[in-house]
Amino acid sequence: MMLRKRPDVLDLLVPLRRYARSLTRDPGQADDLVHDTLVRALERQGTLRPGTNLRTWLMTVLHNAFIDDQRRRKVEARYADALGHIADAAVPPAQEGHVRLAQIREAFHRLPDEQREALHLVTIEGLAYQEAADVLGIPIGTLMSRLGRARAALRSIESGAAPRLPAPEAPPVRQAPRLRVVQGGGPSADAS
Repeated sequence: MMLRKRPDVLDLLVPLRRYARSLTRDPGQADDLVHDTLVRALERQGTLRPGTNLRTWLMTVLHNAFIDDQRRRKVEARYADALGHIADAAVPPAQEGHVRLAQIREAFHRLPDEQREALHLVTIEGLAYQEAADVLGIPIGTLMSRLGRARAALRSIESGAAPRLPAPEAPPVRQAPRLRVVQGGGPSADAS
């Protein structure tokens, strides 16, 4: 009687690569996808239940990694397209644009950490509100509040108003004591 051995991850590299090539239609991207799949699988090996078909599980991880990558690419393409339209619509003189960008960058870096993190995850990384809230480990309402405050601070730059951002911490300045004029110890002028 021959015992059927459980498939090893190395035995599954060929089918994983074959499926990845089918999805990506590019050998280089397929190799990257298999690599990402194995990294994810290693990170999540604790979620693999006993008796689970390893091949099916790895194929699912690969498929999900492919879908995540496609979503990320779409977000990046929309973001690049939107930036292209903005740049085409209003191209200020080069120096003015550099100054403006420096102002926005400075304002972004001066935001409190929690606001900057929330704004980065949603606007730059393209995460949905719930995903960003999960990453930060906060309720979605807290995330939305932080986003609102961060956007308001950055909008104040657009309106030309001085941004209401916390000033960078400076060493405390010691104030000189105030002096009071006190009448001498003699009789007061009212006593005459």
